Order: sequence, then C-alpha cells, then structure tokens
Amino acid sequence: MKAYYDARAPEYDDWFHGVGRYADRERPGWEEELAALTATLEGLPPARTLDVACGTGFFTQHLRGELTCLDQSRQMLAIAAERVPHAELVNADASTLPFEDTSFERLFTGHFYGHLEEPDRVAFLDEARRVAEELVFVDSSLAHSPVAVEWQPRFLNDGSEWAVYKRFFTGDGLVSELAGGEVLHEGMWFVVVRAPA
Repeated sequence: MKAYYDARAPEYDDWFHGVGRYADRERPGWEEELAALTATLEGLPPARTLDVACGTGFFTQHLRGELTCLDQSRQMLAIAAERVPHAELVNADASTLPFEDTSFERLFTGHFYGHLEEPDRVAFLDEARRVAEELVFVDSSLAHSPVAVEWQPRFLNDGSEWAVYKRFFTGDGLVSELAGGEVLHEGMWFVVVRAPA
C-alpha cells in the first residue's frame, strides 16, 4: 500500500475536489456534505491530537489543538507539511505507533480504518487505544454503497492499476465496532464517530 499512496499523493485531493479523473462522477450532495463534515471537525474541542494516516492533511487542516501528523508516505507528508505547517510530522507505519502510552488526548484518522482487514484492524485499535484517550474516525458511509466491503480497482494518472480493500459503515455500526461512543455525523458519503479509547 505504501507504493500506491506514494504514487497517488500528487492527485489524492482530486477525489475531494471532484476534478481530474473524478470530474464526471455523479455525487449528489457531495459539496454540502463535505462542508458539514468540515464543520463537524472544526467543532471538535482543541486537543493534543495524533492524525494517523494523515495523507495530504486534507482533514488535519480542520482540527484544532497541538497536532502530530503520521503517515507511511513521505510524499503525502510533504503535501501535509505545506497545508498544516504548525504540525509535527512523523514518517512511520500505523501498525506500531512510535509514541508512549497516552501521549495524546485524541487519535484522529480519516479514511484509513476502512482499508484495514481484520488482523490489521485489531492491531491498529490496540495501538490507537494505547496512545490516546479518545478516538475520532471519519470513513465512508454505507448509504451510497451497494456493498459493505469490497476490493476496489483504483487507477492513477500514470496509468497504473491497484487493488484496494475498502469497507463502508453506518454510524451505529462503526460505534458498535469501536465498543461504544457517539455518531457526530452520518450522511450519504461520510460517517464521523467519536469513541472513548
């Protein structure tokens, strides 16, 4: 996956902005829901936050507080550095977070958890709960998907094709999977859940 995200870094935000190869996709209500998602993130209380798999910092820029951005892709981190210049950047894998226990008040991740198959999910949740007091996850809503899980073909501008594991969630389903918490946003495209670690 590291090679995929390194290659995708320069075009990653095209998906959010609906440009490039995403320009012709029908996504009714996308802009309005993206604005609602942004407002949800901006409404979170400031916290000492670790953003795991921060990517280009697209979500990170809306978080308040002392921020640490972690990603396995140096190319993604280079873009995040420009977008969130006040954040500390860490190039590392999420499976073993390089931090002491309870180093953060909040662990945030956007569109990462849904890419983890079960063994990796279990390991990641153990690590997330070890380093943070609360979890905030943004992921893809089941409302727009005909399936809850699939292997998706992904195509990049360089012509390469990749297979990516992808899950979709209801808010309540994700809360249940995290063994409690609350749904902060649930729409056609996104779910946001906050859970105690």
